[in-house]
Amino acid sequence: GAGGPIELQNEVEALREGKTYEPKVFSHQIAYNLIPQIGGEQFEGYTSEEMKMQNEGRKIMHLPELKVSCTCVRVPVVRSHSISVSCHFDVPVTVEQARAVIAKAPGCKLVDDLKNKRYPMPLDTSDQDLVFVGRIRPDLTDGNGLCLWCCGDQIRKGAATNAIQIAELLVKE
Repeated sequence: GAGGPIELQNEVEALREGKTYEPKVFSHQIAYNLIPQIGGEQFEGYTSEEMKMQNEGRKIMHLPELKVSCTCVRVPVVRSHSISVSCHFDVPVTVEQARAVIAKAPGCKLVDDLKNKRYPMPLDTSDQDLVFVGRIRPDLTDGNGLCLWCCGDQIRKGAATNAIQIAELLVKE
């Protein structure tokens, strides 16, 4: 919510001045930190936000058996969500095929040039309607898998929803 960015700014200012700051919005200091919990514990050590990723994915993709295993983490950025996605397909999908599909997908922008340090980052996606997708590569643990990185302004367009839409497009192709 709106209190999170304010708390982050207050913590940064307090720390810069050598003062302590007692968190009010988050369970721990968020400035210069990561908090690997969003929501309360819900199932087998997963949080409500992590279970929501699976449940919403099932609804959006019309795949009641979809399995999602994720860790949701609070990070000290003011705007934009990010998601690391590992996709498994029934048939092999090449990186080139995935790039071609994502490049023409409505609502997506392909930003995938590791050599030149061009990939999706929250600073670039804030106040954008597009979800940036990059770091597309084979999943080394799965012969029919790909890994990718997505960032998007959660206010303008949710990154998690679009990651699922990207996976849907790849499955169709």
